[in-house]
Amino acid sequence: MNNFKESIINFLKKETNLENIELETPPNPEMGDYAFPCFVLSKELKKSPNEIAQELSKKFKPNDFVSDVKVIGSYLNFFLNKNKIAEQTIRQVLKQNNRYGTSNIGKNKTTMVEHTSINPNASPHVGRARNALIGDSIVRILKFQGYNVETHYFVNDVGKQIAMLVLGAESKKNIIFKDLLGIYIDINKKIEQNPELEKQALGLLSRLEKGDKKIKKKFEKIVHTCVKGQANILSELGIQYDVFDYESRYLRSKKTDETLKLLEKTGKLFIDGFNRWVLDQKGYGLGMKVPVLVLTRGDGTSLYPLRDIAYAIELTKKGTYIVVLGEDQKLYNEQINAALKELEIFQRKVVHYSFVLLQEGKMSTRKGNIVLLEDFMKEALSKAKEELKKRYGNADEKSARAIAYGAIKYGILKVSPEKNVVFDWSHALSFEGETAPYIQYAYARASSILKKSKSKKSLHRGDFFANLKEKEEAELIRILSNFPEVVGKATNELRPHLIANYLYSLAQKFNEYYHIHQILKADKSIRDARIMLISAVRQVIKNGLNLLGIDVLERM
Repeated sequence: MNNFKESIINFLKKETNLENIELETPPNPEMGDYAFPCFVLSKELKKSPNEIAQELSKKFKPNDFVSDVKVIGSYLNFFLNKNKIAEQTIRQVLKQNNRYGTSNIGKNKTTMVEHTSINPNASPHVGRARNALIGDSIVRILKFQGYNVETHYFVNDVGKQIAMLVLGAESKKNIIFKDLLGIYIDINKKIEQNPELEKQALGLLSRLEKGDKKIKKKFEKIVHTCVKGQANILSELGIQYDVFDYESRYLRSKKTDETLKLLEKTGKLFIDGFNRWVLDQKGYGLGMKVPVLVLTRGDGTSLYPLRDIAYAIELTKKGTYIVVLGEDQKLYNEQINAALKELEIFQRKVVHYSFVLLQEGKMSTRKGNIVLLEDFMKEALSKAKEELKKRYGNADEKSARAIAYGAIKYGILKVSPEKNVVFDWSHALSFEGETAPYIQYAYARASSILKKSKSKKSLHRGDFFANLKEKEEAELIRILSNFPEVVGKATNELRPHLIANYLYSLAQKFNEYYHIHQILKADKSIRDARIMLISAVRQVIKNGLNLLGIDVLERM
């Protein structure tokens, strides 16, 4: 939180005894910089909001940060000291540079972030990529805030889907990553036509858990091929993992057996009529007709939830555990957390996300109704090159990749996780509107201005900040001062879209400012101040895009 807002909140806390103060931004800058809605106190004080606002205004004394207050209807509006906010904000941005925006709240804290965790059965589609992009941005935000972050990928290498892939690949030789999707779709169709094949796949799983070395080798070969292929695609987008955790390890190390014994001690574990181990979850308000969590099959082989609980137990011992999951797994996650609560273990934090949609609906790897991320990336790269050739006559690979991959990331990250993302080529790659290229272009334009200015003004001189008198300059400075607060909120709520939305507002305001006011041709004292302001804008755009995993370009 900036010092200006903090001074207002401290005053209001002292005079109202409220713990949580929510300030609003007036619709018109002439009405002030911040506003406090006094009607929140009406019921308690038995006074009209206007009367409360009048009383508070009489108690307020101007200070270095806030120059005046004004009662407007039910609100007490605060007017900041424009010179002071300009000087302090710009100084702070340019002094802290790449660290501006962080509060270091994660210092000496460790966090495990598990994201992506796609079944190793095929090339990922765009819908699955949303998990990876949200997870990667959360990792970047947490690291920016000083957290020691470990990025984990939980590989389901012993599940039914992998067994089906192994079965489908039995008659094939020299299988490469690109073959897997076709094999997976084909075996699904065959199982639909002949359900007996599913029993064969489950038989492979049973032999795997019993230690059949030949079957183990087949599983490992398929899984290794797929995980390597998936990781290569995602690394192209700058997404990296510290640890790949394989579910098979929890079987072979007997962690699943240990977990069952721990759950047995709760008195909630029993064998049902199908000879399966199940956990009674009554009393947790899960809203299920049969509130149990099934942990094994009737033949004793483990199911994903048992391995997931064993995994969660391990990660929570290291630190806070955050997982990114699709919205279709909300109930499932509640069940896992209920099991952890039974064991008196910290529950994992979850970020649920909705789907990336085609015009005809949700994507499905099983049905083959997908747009592969790899194909999407190639198409985006091709379109970015076309756009650069139109503008400059040529297209270097580095710039095209930054624009193409930035467009993919921003197009997905700008949407609140709980909302669907509608698949839209033309909008995501546009240099206009709420897109990555638009924000990257604002950064490039700021870079160009600074390069032409050749300014080497010292931050120790504060006299020229008084030259930033224009309305658009005040609005830009206020947005810049809010960046640490936006980052703080995105950290606490694990919502990268807050940063994406902020960056669009900043880029939009900067472009508006650039078109209205002279920069390089202004009088020297005004020019110097404006160069400092633009330098601060450029730095904050860079910091924000870094948190989304989007590269900046000096020229576009």
